[in-house]
Amino acid sequence: MPEMDLNVLRSAVTVLSLLVFVGIVAWAYARRNRERFEDLGALVLTNDDGVPQGGRHE
Repeated sequence: MPEMDLNVLRSAVTVLSLLVFVGIVAWAYARRNRERFEDLGALVLTNDDGVPQGGRHE
């Protein structure tokens, strides 16, 4: 059995990193997360009274 070359290890880490990145992007853009992320994004757009300053109004 040949020894694991440093370039093989680097390639494996690169492929693993790409898969993790694609997984995070897929999770972030999943439809089931949209409403939660929009609500969290609107939190910073409130004034001191808690009244929304933009985005969705309910």
